[in-house]
Amino acid sequence: MYSLNAEMPGDFWEVEALFDLCFAPGREALSSYRLRDGVAPVSGLSLVARDGQGVLAGAIRYWPVLVGKAPALLLGPIAVHPTRQGEGLGAVLIRDSLALARGHPLSGDRVLLVGDAPYYGRFGFHRLEGVLMPPPTNPDRVLGGALVPDAWQGVVGAVRRREGASV
Repeated sequence: MYSLNAEMPGDFWEVEALFDLCFAPGREALSSYRLRDGVAPVSGLSLVARDGQGVLAGAIRYWPVLVGKAPALLLGPIAVHPTRQGEGLGAVLIRDSLALARGHPLSGDRVLLVGDAPYYGRFGFHRLEGVLMPPPTNPDRVLGGALVPDAWQGVVGAVRRREGASV
């Protein structure tokens, strides 16, 4: 059994250590990190999962971005501790955080991520045409999920940082 709670400032370094454990060295060199530099994760949507003893088992973060002129949320990173993988915790983090994102003032009713379509498709994500992540991102991995029907309709352009966005 896990408890999901909003990531608090005191969780920051523990979450960063989990991301370092779960991802390859140099993860911060990825182009998606340029969209996060100097921007705080979205409060209330960035979640931590802890077990009954309070040990961090997983975490997910969201970031405010613009796609062309349209607001959106960038999902990621998401990580589950290697000893907890295969228990469905990643799916819980995604589903619960997406439910919280519906109607969130920074969401624009749309979420994007860079990931594997077969995995994220079960959460309603699909490949986005005309949405350009900073290079060298593979365009086949740029996925979007609509928090309300047709939220991505007509939304195209470069993804860029949304500075000064806070709630």
